[in-house]
Amino acid sequence: MKARRWEQVAWNRGIGFVAGLARSRRHRLTRWLTRGLAVFTLAIRRGRRRGEVAAIGDEWQRMFPSRKMVPITGVDGTTVRAQIHADCPLRGSGDTGACYRMMEYDRRLLERIGGQLVVLHSQAEPGRTHCEVAIRAVDVPVTDLVPAHVRARGTGFGEG
Repeated sequence: MKARRWEQVAWNRGIGFVAGLARSRRHRLTRWLTRGLAVFTLAIRRGRRRGEVAAIGDEWQRMFPSRKMVPITGVDGTTVRAQIHADCPLRGSGDTGACYRMMEYDRRLLERIGGQLVVLHSQAEPGRTHCEVAIRAVDVPVTDLVPAHVRARGTGFGEG
């Protein structure tokens, strides 16, 4: 499905607002707002629960204005790997904590679809132009995956 111009404009404005909120002293509101936006998206796009990890990844990808924004780069038995190419206001900021808060949107989408998401590399990390994420079914452990905001703590960036 090709993104409609209004969807892209709304997405860009929304992500800018959420990023500002995620970096502010009122960042605790980010969780409430992003989860609400995810539920709204699921209703508008008629998101459905899926069972197999490849189907979960495809359904997550379908929730965005354009599939090109979130290309799936690989699928194995338990994990879908994808990238997020949205122009993120946090790009290069080093604020992986704000990124973690913003990604509550995707975590909520996937929770309803039957999956879970881990951000492996964030655009907020210096030098990154896109995010790299892993998606697994809700009943598959993710303890072997190191989230970007946790890994970045060791580099002086980020907070959970």
